[in-house]
Amino acid sequence: MRSDAEIALLNTRLTERERAAQLASIERIPPSGEAATILFTSGTTGAAKAVFLSRENHLASARAAVEVLGIDRRSKFICCLPLFHVGGLAIVFRCDLAGAELLLHERFDAHAVARDLLSGATHVSLVASTLARLLEVCERFPSTVRAALVGGGPVPAPLFDKACRAGLPILQTYGLTETASMATCEREPDGTTAGPPMPGMELRIVEGEIEVRGPAVMRGYLGQEPVRGWFKTGDLGELDARGRLIVHARRSDLIISGGENVYPAEVEAALLSHPRVREAAVLPAPDERWGQIGVAYVATDAAESELRAFLGERIARYKVPARFVMVPELPRTAAGKIDRVTLAARTFPGTT
Repeated sequence: MRSDAEIALLNTRLTERERAAQLASIERIPPSGEAATILFTSGTTGAAKAVFLSRENHLASARAAVEVLGIDRRSKFICCLPLFHVGGLAIVFRCDLAGAELLLHERFDAHAVARDLLSGATHVSLVASTLARLLEVCERFPSTVRAALVGGGPVPAPLFDKACRAGLPILQTYGLTETASMATCEREPDGTTAGPPMPGMELRIVEGEIEVRGPAVMRGYLGQEPVRGWFKTGDLGELDARGRLIVHARRSDLIISGGENVYPAEVEAALLSHPRVREAAVLPAPDERWGQIGVAYVATDAAESELRAFLGERIARYKVPARFVMVPELPRTAAGKIDRVTLAARTFPGTT
C-alpha cells in the first residue's frame, strides 16, 4: 500500500530458496496509477475477466472498509477466503492499513473459524454457505465479534435469523472484483438489503441495472478500454426508500417467462425458507411456449410436489420453476459462490 512498504510473502510453505527467488523476481512496487494487481473475476456466470486494479483502488477500498467496520489496532480479522480472490486480498489490505491483526486461514474450516471467533476475533468475511456451516458447529458467539460480513449473494432469511439468535452480527455486502471488494455494506444487521454505498462510492440504478462510480472502481479489463465514469455492473437491483441496495440477479440470470420477469434470487429465497432445503439455485432455460422457464437445482430430501405446494403459497404461480432437479449439493467456486456456469452446463450439455 505504501511506496516504502516491505514486501511480504504470505505462502508459509516456501523454502528459503523459493522465498529468495520470489522476492528477487519482484523488481519494484508499482507506482501510482499503474496496475498493482491483475485479479480474475469469479466466473460464476460466464468467462472470467482479468481486472486491472491500481494501488489507489485498493487503498480507497481499504480506507472505506476501515471506516465503516471500525477496524483498528485492537481488531482481529479472520481471512478464510482465498487470496487470489478480491474478497480475501482486500482483508489483507484493510489490516495493513489499520495495523490490525490478520488471522490467515489456508482454507475455510468451520471449527477453526469458530475457535478464532470464540477466542477474540472481531471480524470475519463469509458467504452464505460458509455461514451455514459455521452455525452448524457453534450455537453462540461472544460479544467481542463485531461484524460477520457476508457477500456473494443474499443471506436467506432463516439463516439470517439463526445467526442473530447465535449473537453473530451479520452485515450483508455487495461487491465485485471490479470495485476492489465492497461497493455497499450494511451498517447494522438488517437482513433485507446489501446496505448503502461505501464511503466515496456512488450508486445508481439505470433501467434496472446497478451502476457504480468511485475511487475503488477498476482501471479496466485486460485488452479493453479503460473504465471512465459510471461502471455498468451487469447486476439487476433497486434502491429502497433509505437508499440501500437490494440485489435481484445478474442480467444474464434474469428469467423472462411469458413476458414476465422472474428474479432467481426471489425464488431461491423462497425455496431456502423450506426447513428441509439445504441449498437452491434457479437458472433460466429456453422454452418454445414461454420463451424461458426456470429450472431449480435443490439439495433436499423433500419431494418435488411438496416444494411446488410450498412455493405456491409464497410466490406468484408464474415464478414457480417449471423443472426441479434434485442434487446432493450445489457446485461452488473457490470463493464459496454457487457455480452457475457448471450448473448451466448440466442444463445445456455442451456449453462452457
